[in-house]
Amino acid sequence: MKEIRLHEGELNVMELLWSNKELAAKDISKIIKEYIGWEKNTTYTVIKRLIDKGAIIREDPGFLCRANITKHKVQEIETKILFDKFYGGSLTNFIDSYIGTRTLTPDNIAALKRITSRL
Repeated sequence: MKEIRLHEGELNVMELLWSNKELAAKDISKIIKEYIGWEKNTTYTVIKRLIDKGAIIREDPGFLCRANITKHKVQEIETKILFDKFYGGSLTNFIDSYIGTRTLTPDNIAALKRITSRL
């Protein structure tokens, strides 16, 4: 599968599908209208864009939509891009930057030790 990039608005629709598995476009539109305030045409435009990108599969009858990419895969793609863009692809640079600007609690430190002990 090609690398699918999603913007914030598209993620709103995808979050619904990831948590509901399958929804009719009209139901997506109603939910988005209630929680975000988008009009039906805006939601349908975003759904069409997601279908064109390959992130959503549409089935008839009923214009049923389901995710064609997992949330985990999107997180993987976006994390890699973020690391490459801001940290030169280096986990070490990221950790040094992140930890250097925060005070870690004993629970944070214990969790990091557990994570690194698995390596």
